[in-house]
Amino acid sequence: MAAPVDKIPVELIEILRTSHRVVVLTGAGISAESGVPTFRQAQTGLWAQFDPLQLATPGAFQNDPKLVWDWYSWRRKLISESQPNPGHNALVDLENHYPEFTLITQNVDGLHQMAGSTQVIELHGNIFRTKCSRENRLISGKIQTAETPPFCPNCGANLRPDVVWFGESLPEDELDQALGAVSTCQVFISIGTSTLVEPAAALPFIALRNGAMVLEINPQITPLTPQASYSVQGNAGDLLPILAVQVTSS
Repeated sequence: MAAPVDKIPVELIEILRTSHRVVVLTGAGISAESGVPTFRQAQTGLWAQFDPLQLATPGAFQNDPKLVWDWYSWRRKLISESQPNPGHNALVDLENHYPEFTLITQNVDGLHQMAGSTQVIELHGNIFRTKCSRENRLISGKIQTAETPPFCPNCGANLRPDVVWFGESLPEDELDQALGAVSTCQVFISIGTSTLVEPAAALPFIALRNGAMVLEINPQITPLTPQASYSVQGNAGDLLPILAVQVTSS
């Protein structure tokens, strides 16, 4: 059932208050409220001539690793200028409230961790991490080379951002953890995601099939909206603080 921004159903608050196992899925919408540009919004200036869907692929990196590395360096700079918003902060409050709380995100910006969330599963990686393109091993510490892209200190292959590119599978461990949490949760909250990108798009429907109450928070109608237990249209930064206060107050 849909609800306007200024009227969150009392029964929804009661369900959220009395639940113990909660899973949240976040998408680009919550990051956009912090000013993080989407793929296409980021294509300005010198990068306007490039299709981002053709840069974020293994093939693009193989053909021109410097171009792809430079593009991600530019995106990291844009993202580094953003800060968590009230929606991110409210999710920290909810995490502290529930005995079992899992935050699954499709975002690669690390804003949830910056806000203070600790139970985070990053389905699509993290743009601020670097890994070896050959060994798939994360590289920690400062990269001691001026090459673009840098070379792996272990094997000499090109380093790459630790993000999931188009055509690549999600990391198995993270996906297994997400599916495990979704299969047993009492409440599933979908926030700022289009419910179009698989396999993350399937998660709320798996929760529904397993008997969970599914709440969608999104300013737009999505494929999940007609099937969600509750759908509240609005921005996460406006709605989540209200929910968090009502749910966590005694």
